[in-house]
Amino acid sequence: MTFNLQYWTDSFQSHWHTLVVWWTPIDANIEGFIYYYPLFMAYVWMFGALIFYFRFEWHNTGNAEHLPELKEYPPVSILIPCYNEAANIRETIDILLNQKYPNYEIIAINDGSKDNTLHILQELANKHEKLRIVNLHTNQGKAMGLRAGALIANSEILVCIDGDALLAPEACAWMVKHFLDNPKVGAVTGNPRIRNRSTLLGRIQVGEFSAIVGMIKRAQRSYGQIFTVSGVIAGFRKSALHQVGYWSNDMVTEDIDISWKLQLAGWSIYFEPNALCWVLMPETLEGLWKQRSRWAQGGTEVLLRYFNKLFRWSSRGMWLLYSECFISIIWAFLILMHLLFAPFELLTESTLKSLHDLSPSWTSMLLSLTCLIQFGVSLFIDSHYEEKTGGVAKYYYWMVWYPIVYWLMNVGTTIFGSIKAVLKKRGQRAIWVTVDRGLRQK
Repeated sequence: MTFNLQYWTDSFQSHWHTLVVWWTPIDANIEGFIYYYPLFMAYVWMFGALIFYFRFEWHNTGNAEHLPELKEYPPVSILIPCYNEAANIRETIDILLNQKYPNYEIIAINDGSKDNTLHILQELANKHEKLRIVNLHTNQGKAMGLRAGALIANSEILVCIDGDALLAPEACAWMVKHFLDNPKVGAVTGNPRIRNRSTLLGRIQVGEFSAIVGMIKRAQRSYGQIFTVSGVIAGFRKSALHQVGYWSNDMVTEDIDISWKLQLAGWSIYFEPNALCWVLMPETLEGLWKQRSRWAQGGTEVLLRYFNKLFRWSSRGMWLLYSECFISIIWAFLILMHLLFAPFELLTESTLKSLHDLSPSWTSMLLSLTCLIQFGVSLFIDSHYEEKTGGVAKYYYWMVWYPIVYWLMNVGTTIFGSIKAVLKKRGQRAIWVTVDRGLRQK
């Protein structure tokens, strides 16, 4: 039997041509979706955020440092789950002791820290009677730490922050207001602000938390449901937590999980932009990748776990939110498919003749312009919350790097995190991991 090179060459070219002919129209539709989906969602978020701003914020502009008028001051328990927070916990508690709220306690949960976090907490507890300590001898995970703190708390209202967070003195009062005004409010998410801004990634995240995180929370609240409270700053009604079984120990992002638990049970989640909390964020690509992969994995875990509960009529309020999150994951995988099949088209004669299409077109220009408009609107809304730091408008310049740095990374982390969520064994305990806290700004 002889090898016929010409036969195999013709056969390969024929099959290659068939594949290209089959894929090209599909890829054209995918490319259109890749362009127009973020364009459409950008205007959805902007419109919703402006609705929220004119309904709830504009008359309170500049009032973040003023206390709201409350008809009563119920006791509040501030929970701080800690794992290896020796470098930050002293400052966190010192700031908490300045809360402009007359009736609160602080509960710090040491979750098997390997540094001297426990020693520092014991030292502070001896000085401040407001501080109580819960010590877990082994690392049980943030969800278990929060649950332990909630069970011994003396208050119906719980405010949960991270061990490196600096809570604004007025934050508790602003969050308590919602629990008093509406008995159906199960949680209130605060407004995290970036502390460390010494690198390009840090400066970009200042704009991101305004243009993406803050804007989306405002819009989601306008449309009815919020995907997640901020894990670094959120208030909860203890009876609501008890009804849904508190935080889940096997979910990698306990904040996303508890948000869905509460809303599927009929509780509302509100966003309070005046509840400021200053946080540390990753300033290395490796740290950012790990953080965003965990967020993506947690989001996919929630979509998988609560899919069946969406078929109940009482869960109809979550349908649009679920659809948007699911489509966002599909969007990331379609970008991957588009990139993988790009060589098939580039090797065709028709594609080689139309390489001029790779030059800036009206779609890419429109997307870039929309991106800048979105950043401008969000920074305008958020500017008065950072007047002491000189405002956030100065970070507008750095946001031109957002599509380059973050869009590509978000596609990668969404794919990676979603695959991990699908492959993860259900019931596996989610424990603490060491995170990148960036470079401290002096």
